[in-house]
Amino acid sequence: MTLPLAERAAEVLRTADGRAKTALSLRHAAEWQAARAAGAPFATGTATPPARPARPEKPDLLAPRDVPRRRPGSPEGRIALLHAVAHIELNAVDLHWDIIARFGHVPMPPGFYDDWVKAAAEESKHFNLVSDCLERLGSHYGALPAHAGMWRAAEDTAEDLMGRLAVVPMVLEARGLDVTPNMIEVFRKQADAETVAALETIYAEEVGHVAYGSKWFNFLCGRENLDPKDVFHTLVRKYFHGALKPPFNEEKRAEAGLPPDFYWPLVERGDDAE
Repeated sequence: MTLPLAERAAEVLRTADGRAKTALSLRHAAEWQAARAAGAPFATGTATPPARPARPEKPDLLAPRDVPRRRPGSPEGRIALLHAVAHIELNAVDLHWDIIARFGHVPMPPGFYDDWVKAAAEESKHFNLVSDCLERLGSHYGALPAHAGMWRAAEDTAEDLMGRLAVVPMVLEARGLDVTPNMIEVFRKQADAETVAALETIYAEEVGHVAYGSKWFNFLCGRENLDPKDVFHTLVRKYFHGALKPPFNEEKRAEAGLPPDFYWPLVERGDDAE
């Protein structure tokens, strides 16, 4: 690998088209993983990532309150649901490369980079799987408006690696573990086996992404002799806009290293939350 990993990450962030972004992401991930398997020198480097990743002209990005609500009982509603998932997955590709590009100045073990490269590659696969489902249903990513606030967590935690780990994998991606089983049931009832298979793949692999967040968050807390639960509560209250909402998928959260006393105290905001 002649180009340092951080610069490769920034290159993905500067690529606008969704399919082109994920193709580049997968290529960089494969080259990194092959180099690591061959025992090549560990070179992450540093980079200056964009404040916001490049985006295609479509979809139109709207404030959350302005994104049309569609019920998943209709074909149009199911397309809208998949479009929202594709938008989340594309943002996740950028979030995982951004953590590599933005925090290269923080000394971390090689495994940190291995984990987030793997997560970025899996999110790229997820975007492509959901985009394929949309196209099979006669639509495509960009056909509908999407949530404009998806990058807010990245902006808020741009200077805080522990905050990024707390909010992105341990809150936002953990939420995916809560809601994906119901999405799978929506498409199972329609006998849409391909979409069910795509969502089941996403569901299984997202557990690992939450686990990476938990692992490296706990690593950083241990390095600074801090209590992970207390720090998590402080950072989520600082950076996450809104209370956490049950029901929680406690089994999958536990599998990912998130015990209930991390998230239940955050259901209600306020000084008496704990």
